Amino acid sequence: MRGSNAPKVWIDDNHSIFRRGLAACLHADGFDVIGESAGFAPPPRRYGLDVLVFEAEGPGLARAVDTAKVADGSMHLVALLRAPTEELVCDAVEAGVAAVLLRSELNPATLSGCLRSVVSGNATLPSGMLPRLLDRAANGDRHSGRGLRPREVDVLRLLAEGESTKDIADELCYSERTVKNVIHDVLVKMNCRNRAHAVALATRQGVI
Repeated sequence: MRGSNAPKVWIDDNHSIFRRGLAACLHADGFDVIGESAGFAPPPRRYGLDVLVFEAEGPGLARAVDTAKVADGSMHLVALLRAPTEELVCDAVEAGVAAVLLRSELNPATLSGCLRSVVSGNATLPSGMLPRLLDRAANGDRHSGRGLRPREVDVLRLLAEGESTKDIADELCYSERTVKNVIHDVLVKMNCRNRAHAVALATRQGVI
């Protein structure tokens, strides 16, 4: 029996054996996998879901984003990729995906660690794609990290170092709620969909 506080996960992938392997790993590490689908059939549950893990190639990204848009705002998206092309990773980040995982590099520890990090409000990207992501972010005229307040820059810098919300609060002597509010303000100012996008852009612009 899963605890009531166990993160609730839905897995969408066209390969049934791979999908069930993911579910088994997550169940073993305390997650509550409440459903599975292939090509978003049956449709994932839209409410009360913490993480939607989905195959991002093809129409998967658009379907996942549409699912999250009508949810209650707490659903995190984790994209699975066979081949991490620049276009796919950038599109995923700009669409609001919290993490991108490569199928070839998955193991039980990295899978569970990524999902726990995402539920805590962090982001995960393939490290080899970061330079190209930064270059692409730099070309977006409507995004800017200029004019951020000092504490917003401090929070961004700690996010770039991989610190959690709690770690940032402890480091800067803020409450966790204050840190979350600062991050929200930064995303709005920079017109970024998530933390990963904001960190990438701020790094490329020399803000942090």
